[in-house]
Parts: sequence; C-alpha cells; structure tokens
Amino acid sequence: MTTGRLVVGTRGSPLALWQANWAKETLETHYPGLHVEIEVIRTTGDRLASAPLAQMGGKEVWTKEIEEALLKGQIDLAVHSLKDLPTVLPTGLVLGAISPRADVQDALIAREGGDLESLKKGARIGTGSLRRQAQLLWLRADLQVEGIRGNVDTRLRKLETEGLDGIILASAGLHRLGLGDRITEVLDEGRMLPAPGQGALGIEIREGDERVQVSVDGLNDLETQQAITAEREMLQVLGGGCRVPIGGWARLEHGVLTLDGMVASTDGKRLLRICLGENGLSPEKLGEKVALALKERGADDILLELAD
Repeated sequence: MTTGRLVVGTRGSPLALWQANWAKETLETHYPGLHVEIEVIRTTGDRLASAPLAQMGGKEVWTKEIEEALLKGQIDLAVHSLKDLPTVLPTGLVLGAISPRADVQDALIAREGGDLESLKKGARIGTGSLRRQAQLLWLRADLQVEGIRGNVDTRLRKLETEGLDGIILASAGLHRLGLGDRITEVLDEGRMLPAPGQGALGIEIREGDERVQVSVDGLNDLETQQAITAEREMLQVLGGGCRVPIGGWARLEHGVLTLDGMVASTDGKRLLRICLGENGLSPEKLGEKVALALKERGADDILLELAD
C-alpha cells in the first residue's frame, strides 16, 4: 500500500509516542502518497501503574487492548517495544516488521554521579525488571534493589523523590527521548545482558493483511530480525517472560549469528550464561540450542523455583 490511510495504535507514554511517530514518519517518507494517523490506546499496564509488573499477569498487560483494536480493524498496525511483546501472539496477528536496532545496553543513572562500582555499600537501586535485579545482585550482592514502575520520566522523578541512589533503564529509550546525558554509566553486555528484543521495535499486523504488509516491509531490518528471532525463540523454549530473569543478545560476528543467553535467580546467587554461534544454524535453531544448553546446566531448576 503506497497511497491511502493507515492508523497506528500505540500506548500514550512519551517513549511509545516517539516509537509510533518513528513508524509514521518512516512510512510517509517511503510512500509520499500515504497518510498515517496515530491512535493512542490505554492498556491495563497503564491503568495499574503502581503494581509490580511480575504480579500483573505478564507482558500482555502492555499489549492486550492494542491487539484487540488491531483484530477488530480499529487500527491497521501496532508499534511495540519488542522486549514488551510476548513471544506467542494472539491468533490472527503476526510480526510484520522489526525495526533497525538501537543500543541494546542498560544504563545506570546514579543520583550523585559515578559508576556501579563506585556506589556506596548498600546503595538503593530502583528497577522494575527482575532480569536487571538478578544481574545487579550477581555483580554486587550488597546492593538494595527496589521495584519501581512508571514511564521514563516517572522513574527519573522517583530517583529524587524516593531517595534512591540510582536507577537502571534501557539506553535506547533514554537516547530516543533526548535524555542520554542523564546516563552515568553504560552497563555493557558482558556484565548485564539485555532483555530479548531490547532496543528494537516490533510492528504487529493482522495475519494475511497484504495491504499493510507491503507498507511495513519498508520498516524491516533483516539483520535485526534474524538476531531477535533467535532471542525470542530462546525465550519461548525456556518458557520465560517478565516474571523470570532471562537475558538474551544475538548479533552477527564475522558473518556468524551468535547468541548469549542467561537465566538467573532473582537474588543473584545463581546465574547461568552461555554463548553459542554456529555456521549454518537458522535463528530459530540457534535460539533453541542456547535454551536447551541452559536447561542442561540447570536453568529448569531456577525456573521451577521461581514458579512456586
């Protein structure tokens, strides 16, 4: 579809609107005859902004209402942070495109400046992610990790109002909002693996909707798609989501798709990590192989304990 009208569904947070506007501007640049509108949809996650994410029912809290609008034809496509999109989509919906990936790393914003190592003993660090919590405690068992929720600006305010010593956020979101100067240390992937899909946007459409698929093809980045397909397959085989500390990062290294996978206990006392790259493996097979290797090392024991 190179002319006509498309409606993009999105949450109403500043970051979600940035993402939707990226899709709108990219589509209209590729297809000057196309008019793209943005429709803001309030989700369960937005309504229950103070509840811990792990207790709210999973990643679906950010996507359910948007996906319902997509299935009903109220919108033509939805733009999501891929790390928030469940690995199994509702019947009738597919990932039509995956955007080029921004920085995958997490970032520390320390109230008094400095890096993770220089924080005082027992420093209070805020994060809404069990994955970040587990890896923080693996690196520094003395830290006091506290759950925080809300949009990026809300979390930045809580850094001051709740007397936290620091918070952890995704670098990509901070840079997209023009807040990269708040970062006091970037936590490289060697210390903290990102969430599967972190840094990329997922464009969700109706299955079989060729009219929309033709348009969103221009938003897709093949290299990012391959990497994230491996990460999401690993996550699905492990059976994890936002309630489980799982990290994954795939990338092309010397022409070979390579995937780091991690499973950890929430207290950071146990952390399993494996890196595999093999010529000739499809992204799906690579994701499965890393997940099974983690299971062989004891990931199931950790995941079963967390399910209790």
